[in-house]
Amino acid sequence: MAGNEWINGYLEAILDSGASAIDENKPTPVNPREIGHFNPTKYFVEEVVTGVDESDLYRTWIQVVATRNTRERSSRLENMCWRIWHLTRKKKQVEWEHLQGLTHRRLEREQGRRDATEDMSEDLSECEKGDGLGELTQNDGPKWKFQRNYSNLEVWSDSNKEKKLYIVLISLHGLVRGENMELGRDSDTGGQVKYVVELARALARMPGVYRVDLFTRQILSSEVDWTYAEPSEMLTGGGSNDNESENMGESCGAYIIRIPFGPSDKYLRKELLWPHIQEFVDGALAHILNMSRALGEQIGRGGQPVWPYVVHGHYADAGDSAALLSGALNVPMVLTGHSLGRNKLEQLLKQGRQSKEDINMTYKIMRRIEAEELSLDAAELVITSTRQEIEEQWGQYDGFDVNIEKVLRARARRGVSCHGRFMPRMVVIPPGMDFSNVVVQEDPYEADEIIPLANSDGSSPRAVPPIWSEVMRFFTNPHKPMILALSRPDPKKNITTLVKAFGECRSLRELANLTLIMGNRDDIDEMSAGNLNVLTAVLKLIDKYDLYGQVSYPKHHKQCEVPEIYRLAAKTKGVFINPALVEPFGLTLIEAAAHGLPMVATQNGGPVDIQRALNNGLLVDPHDQHNIADALLKLVSEKNLWHECRRNGWKNIHLYSWPEHCRTYLTRVAACRMRHPQWQTDTPMDELEMESLNDSLKDVQDTSLRLSIDADNNNKSLPNPNGSSVLDLQDQVVKSVLSKMTKKPPENELEENQPSINNIAPTKYHPMLRRRRRLIVIALDIYDSKGAPDKKLLGLMKEIFKAVRLQDDQQITTARLTGFALSTAMPASETVEFLKSGKVKVNEFDALICCSGSEVYYPGFFHSEEEDGKLLTPDPDYQSHIDYRWGCDGLKKTISKLMSSSEDGSSSSSSRESTSGAFILEDHKSSNAHCVSYFVKNPRTAKTVDDLRQRLRMRGLRCHLMYCRNSTRLQVIPLLASRSQALRYLFVRWSLNVTNMFVFVGETGDTDYEELIAGAHKTIIIKGVVEKGSEDFLRKTGSYMRDDIVPRESPFVAYITSTADAEAQVIADALNQVSK
Repeated sequence: MAGNEWINGYLEAILDSGASAIDENKPTPVNPREIGHFNPTKYFVEEVVTGVDESDLYRTWIQVVATRNTRERSSRLENMCWRIWHLTRKKKQVEWEHLQGLTHRRLEREQGRRDATEDMSEDLSECEKGDGLGELTQNDGPKWKFQRNYSNLEVWSDSNKEKKLYIVLISLHGLVRGENMELGRDSDTGGQVKYVVELARALARMPGVYRVDLFTRQILSSEVDWTYAEPSEMLTGGGSNDNESENMGESCGAYIIRIPFGPSDKYLRKELLWPHIQEFVDGALAHILNMSRALGEQIGRGGQPVWPYVVHGHYADAGDSAALLSGALNVPMVLTGHSLGRNKLEQLLKQGRQSKEDINMTYKIMRRIEAEELSLDAAELVITSTRQEIEEQWGQYDGFDVNIEKVLRARARRGVSCHGRFMPRMVVIPPGMDFSNVVVQEDPYEADEIIPLANSDGSSPRAVPPIWSEVMRFFTNPHKPMILALSRPDPKKNITTLVKAFGECRSLRELANLTLIMGNRDDIDEMSAGNLNVLTAVLKLIDKYDLYGQVSYPKHHKQCEVPEIYRLAAKTKGVFINPALVEPFGLTLIEAAAHGLPMVATQNGGPVDIQRALNNGLLVDPHDQHNIADALLKLVSEKNLWHECRRNGWKNIHLYSWPEHCRTYLTRVAACRMRHPQWQTDTPMDELEMESLNDSLKDVQDTSLRLSIDADNNNKSLPNPNGSSVLDLQDQVVKSVLSKMTKKPPENELEENQPSINNIAPTKYHPMLRRRRRLIVIALDIYDSKGAPDKKLLGLMKEIFKAVRLQDDQQITTARLTGFALSTAMPASETVEFLKSGKVKVNEFDALICCSGSEVYYPGFFHSEEEDGKLLTPDPDYQSHIDYRWGCDGLKKTISKLMSSSEDGSSSSSSRESTSGAFILEDHKSSNAHCVSYFVKNPRTAKTVDDLRQRLRMRGLRCHLMYCRNSTRLQVIPLLASRSQALRYLFVRWSLNVTNMFVFVGETGDTDYEELIAGAHKTIIIKGVVEKGSEDFLRKTGSYMRDDIVPRESPFVAYITSTADAEAQVIADALNQVSK
C-alpha cells in the first residue's frame, strides 16, 4: 500500500503540469484517436485512481486541510486531492453497478437453464434424464473443455469438384482491397481485412467452389484512394491452377463487390455504419439475385439460379447483414465474430473511466451487442479461432449457452424433440496462412553469414534486405541469437516485462540480443498516450539495465518486410516470443514457426492451442519475468531442443495453411442443414431474361455492378418482333408457376372462422406482381384504443390510389406497371372485412402482407364476374421460407410463463396451470401456424421486446417479437420474418426490386416500424395520421437508440402532412420527390 508521502508526490507533480484537465464530469477518453498528445495530468490522475486505496487519498486530504496556510498552492492541493478522491469513489460506483448487472444476468441465465431442463425432461425416459443440464453444470468451470466428435463428418475432397458452389462473404467496415492493403491506417483496417481477402482467394481455389463474392462498402470520398470506389475487383481466378481456371467460366473466381450504402462521399468508421445496414442488405440482395441467375446460365443448370451455398458475416455489422440476407434468401448463415462487443464493454467498465451510457455513446456498443445476438439467432455455424473464445467470450451472450447446446445436440442425435430450442454450432477453425513463399531448409544458414552487416560501409559482399541493416545497426555483436518480439507498443502486449526479464538475466544478455518491432513511429510525442507510455517505459528500462548495443528497436518497417525480419531471426538461431497478458489467437506465432523460429508464448489464450498443434516451443506465465527469462535461455542455449522445435514447427505448420483451413471450413458448412428457396423456376419464362436486376441499382447509384450479364441479355426484355411482349408471355408462365396454388392449405394454417381465406383461386388466377415494376406499399398502423383499424386508413388508401393514377397520367406511363400491397398486423380475414367496410376492392392490391409479415396473400384476379374479395391465395412457398428455427409450442409455453411471472422470475401455481398469463391472453382469431398473437390486458405492466427477447434467447428460443395495434397485441412470428423482410421476399420471388418499392408509414407505428423506414426502398412518412404507436415497448433503458437503426437524413425518405385539401396531389408530389 502506498503511503501519503508517495501520494503527495504525485499530487505535486500534477500541480506542476497543470490541473485543468481533471474534471469528474469529463472522464478520461479511452479512444487512442481521441487522446492525442501525452497529457501528464491525465497520466498522474490515472496512476492515483488505479493504484491507490481510497482511504489513503482521504487521509492525504485531511492532512492537507490540517496543515493548510494562506498560500495559493496549498489551497489548490486541497481542492485537487478532494476531486481525485471523488473520482475514485465514482469509479468504484461504476464497478459496483457493473457487478450488480453481471449478477442479475447470471441469475437470469440459471433460471433459463432450469426452465429449459424442465421443458425438455418431460419426454425423456429415466435413463435419458441423466443427460440433463443438472449434471452438465457440475462441469461448467474453467477446466471444462469444449469438445466435439467429428468422426462422422465427410472431409471435403476433390470428389466435390462438380458442385460449383457460390459463396458470399461480408466484411463491411474499413478499407478493403486485394493489393497494397493499408493495414493499420485506422482501427477499422486491420487483421480482419487481410483475413477476409485471403479467405476469399483461398476458397475460390478449392475444388467444388465456382465463385466467391466478398461484399464491402463502396467509398467515393476524396479522403481515401480511388480504388475503394471501384464497384468490383477481381482477386483471383477460380480453380487450383491457371489451366483449371480457364476451363471454368467467365464469372468464376473471387471478387470484391463494393455496394454503396450510407453517404457515398464520406468514409465512415464502423460505429457510424449501423443506420445504413439495411440499405446495404437491399443492394447486396440485388447483386446476389443477378449473379445467381447469371451463374445458372454459365454452369448449365437449365437456367435455374445458383443460390449462395452460404452467407458468411465477419464482425457484428456484417453478421447483422448476413442474418437479414440469409432470411431473405432462405440460405444458411455462418458467423465469425473476430472481436466481440460484450467482451469490450466489460473491459471498458472495469477501467472505470466511463459509464455504460458514455461507452454506448462512443462505441454504439449496445447496437453492436444486439447485432451479435441476432447473428447467433440466425447462424447455423459460428467459427472461432480458439476454445477460449467459445468458453469465455461467446459464453457471455444470451443466445449461446454451452450446457444447453450440448443437451440439444445429444437430443437431436437421438431424435428427441428439442421443443423449438436451437443453439448455433461453435467450431474452432484457426485462421489460415499463405506459406507459398516459405522455404523449408533443414540445414540453416550459419550466423557467420550476417557478420558483415554489423560493420559494413554499405558495400556488402552480397545483397541483403534493407530491413536487416536497419535492425542490425543497433547491435554491438551481431553473432548472438536474436530474441524477436513483434507487436504494437500496447500495455496488453506486456513488452516491458520482457525487457525486464532480459535486463535482469545476465546469462541471457550474454548469450542473445533482443529485437523489438513495435509498429511505426515518426515522433514519440505524436503517439497515442497508451503507446507512448509503453515506449517510454521500454527506453527507460534499456537505460536502467544499460542494454545499449543489445536491444534493437527500429522506428519503421513495411508490412512486406516482416517475413525478412523472421528470416533474420532464424538465421541467427533465435527465438520468437509473444509475452502478451492474454492473446486471443497469436497469428505471429504461426508466421514465426513457418520461418523456422521456435516460440516462447503466453499461457493465456490461443497460444495454448497453437503449441498443442505445433509443439515448437514453451509456454510461460506472462506475469513472471523469471519464467520468461528461463524459457528463453533454455531455447537459445540448448541447440538440440532448438532444432527439434524448429523441425516440429515446419512439420505441423500445414495445419494452419489456407487449404487446410478451407477444407475444414467447407466440411463444417456441408454439415449444416442446407436450405434454399423452395420454388423451381424451370419454366419458359426463365428462357427470357427479365429486366436486369442491376439496372434497378441505379436508385442506389451503383450502375456498374453489371459483372456477368451479357449486354445482349438486356434486349430480351423488349417486345419481340411478332408483337407479343414479355408481359404477355408472363401470363402463360405465371399460370404454370402458380398451378400448385390450387392446393388447399393445411387445416391448421388458418382458423375455422376465416372461411373466405380457405377458398383457393382456380387455375384462371394469375398474380400481377410478376408484371409490376413499381410497388406501392401501405403500411400505416392506424388503430383505435382497442386495436381496431381506424376508418381514417380507408380514406388514405383511396387518396394514395388517386395519387398514383395522377402520377401515371403525368408521366404518361401504363398503370399496369404499378402495383399495390397492404402491410398490416391484422389477420387476412379481418383485413378483408375492413376493406369491404370502406368499399375498397381487395383486388386493388397485388399482395396482402398480414399478421406482421407471417403471411403473404395474393388477392384474386378473375376473368369472370364473381364477387370480389372472397378469394385470397396464400403464397405456397412463403411458409417454408420463414419456417427457420420456428418453435411454436415451446414459445407459447415459455411466453405464457414469462408474462405471468414477477420481475424476479417467480410465478404462482395458478398462473403456471393457466394457458394465459396475468398480463396476456391468446388471440386465437389473429393467430396462425406462424404467428402467435396475444391480447395485452394491461400495457402498463407489459415487458419490453428487449426484455422478452433476452429471456427467450437464454432458453434457446428464437423468434421475432413485436407489440402492435396501438399496444393492444403482442405477436410472435418466426425469427427472420417481418413486414420489411416480406418485401425482400417479393423481390426474391417475383423479381420486383426493393428499390422500386414506395412504403407509406406514419410518424410512429408497431415495434417493427423502424425496419420499414431503413433500407433502399423509398419511404413516405405521413405526419398526423397515427396518434399512438407501440414503440414505447420496444427497448428497455440502456439499450440502443432509434438513430442506430434509422439514419437521421436520407434521400430515400419524404415527409408530408395529412390535409383535407388536395391530398392526392400532395402524395403524388412526394412520390415524385423520392423517385428522383
